[in-house]
Amino acid sequence: MFKKLFGKPKSSSATDIKPHGKTDAMTTIERLNETLEMLEKREALLQKKMAEEIKKAKEYTKMKNKRAALQCLKRKKMYEAQADQLANQQLRIHDQKIMLEGAKATTETVAAMRSGAQAMKKLQKETNIDDVDKTMEEITEQTENLRQINDALGQPIGFAAEIDEDDLDAELQELEAEELDRQLMEPAIPPTSARAEPDVGLDLPTVPTGGVATAASTEEDELRALEAELAL
Repeated sequence: MFKKLFGKPKSSSATDIKPHGKTDAMTTIERLNETLEMLEKREALLQKKMAEEIKKAKEYTKMKNKRAALQCLKRKKMYEAQADQLANQQLRIHDQKIMLEGAKATTETVAAMRSGAQAMKKLQKETNIDDVDKTMEEITEQTENLRQINDALGQPIGFAAEIDEDDLDAELQELEAEELDRQLMEPAIPPTSARAEPDVGLDLPTVPTGGVATAASTEEDELRALEAELAL
């Protein structure tokens, strides 16, 4: 009578284990997804900082400040190395997620096979121990393979942390050449105000004053144009 009310202890414990394992797998997958999102945001931030350093390097190159431009390029290289490391970490997490999903599918498959075996046991009133041993050996082998893969993925991936000064000099020369080409391609603006009207009275002292004001105005216009171009 008590068995009918409460059932067998072994069957109740087996049903408690299945949802627990399933919950752990889902929780781990969600945690991996959150970590991936965090790494992607961090990588995007590093990309933004790299772009800012390139922009600063161009400005310092224009100002003929080679030391400051090199410092910007060094920081850009450091951000680039961090971005590469984040990319490797994302790849590892993707691999772990795929393996975990595969292991979860394998576990559910084994659970379904176990349920089928139990149904066959009730029908046939017998159990083939050889098949059970073979199944357990396969599960053990797959679990060991997954453990070895996880251990291999857990090993740190090293990369060269030192920055090559020759690469920095080459990149700086490219920026200087780009700035020089841009300056050469700008059209020269002749001072038109000095030739707008002929001087009837030949008042020579007033000519240099107008020329200086026109040149200063032209330089200010060119400076504003350069600032607008660099701001793009």
